[in-house]
Amino acid sequence: MSEQKTETILLAHGSGGRLTSGLIDRLLLPRFNNPRLAPLADAAVVDLKEASWAFTTDAYVIKPLFFPGGDIGKLAVCGTINDLAVMGAAPMYLSCGLIMEEGLTMDTLERVVCSMGQTARLAGVEVVTGDTKVVGRGEADGLFIHMSGLGMVKEGISLGQEKIRVGDKVLINGTIGDHGIAVLSAREKLHFETAIQSDAAPLHSLIAGMLEVSDQIKIMRDPTRGGLATTLNELVRGMNFGLTLEEEALPVSKEILTLCRLIGFDPLYVANEGKVVVIAAREDADLLLKTMRSHPQGRESRIIGEVTSGPAGRVLLHTATGGKRLVDTLAADQLPRIC
Repeated sequence: MSEQKTETILLAHGSGGRLTSGLIDRLLLPRFNNPRLAPLADAAVVDLKEASWAFTTDAYVIKPLFFPGGDIGKLAVCGTINDLAVMGAAPMYLSCGLIMEEGLTMDTLERVVCSMGQTARLAGVEVVTGDTKVVGRGEADGLFIHMSGLGMVKEGISLGQEKIRVGDKVLINGTIGDHGIAVLSAREKLHFETAIQSDAAPLHSLIAGMLEVSDQIKIMRDPTRGGLATTLNELVRGMNFGLTLEEEALPVSKEILTLCRLIGFDPLYVANEGKVVVIAAREDADLLLKTMRSHPQGRESRIIGEVTSGPAGRVLLHTATGGKRLVDTLAADQLPRIC
């Protein structure tokens, strides 16, 4: 499908789908392009004083500010940490920019900032710089957060799409869709019999353990906006290989699956904030799975698919009924303002 062009920015431009990709490819990348930016990874790896560092930046505009299992502050810290960790970096320093709307209550701001501080302390990272700005009433939905992070990449770690080979396995550390449905329940004031909690969590400890036992990890990503399907499509886009997923291997809780069916969502496209997708050599897949399952954030880890020779640049799903279907990238997220 060709890129949909618009005269104005739509909410869908921030959803991680085809409109987002089109905006990056057509407008942003040509103006900023350089070898460190070109891979469009979750963080850029730069060489400084004989060491490699990962540097990332992100903005958080989630609505509502508070949701089951987290809030915009916890989300900002975890999301930034995870963008560094999936590049093989040990997160160290964060910066925090607060864009506050006139009329935001001090109690609300204090809750968010306390949550950020607690999450950062537990993760062992420091917020070392920041900024505050205030905009007029009705211009920021209460609070937006901009956060950047810096982390050191351990010597010998080198990840990238170019390392992926046919036969490599695809792993994930647990159930998908929890964050998106938790946010939806808070936004729409839905009441479910089963409490749905966001999976927002820092993953650097889990990832560090994986890197300790295997040097055959090819690439890692955190499947946030657009969910697992969008992340995997980004990994195969323009490459000479494809990916095949096994539907019966996908970790989706019964509650999330039932709710997605009721509201017409596909859990493959629902956002996550505490998940890492790993592509690794076949021979190390079982070792990595065992290592992931030994960590509190990886107990429900699964091998969910593998890299295939074709169709190149495509993601396929082997369905539970024995069929196959194409898992494409949506033009827009099912649920905008999710992170």
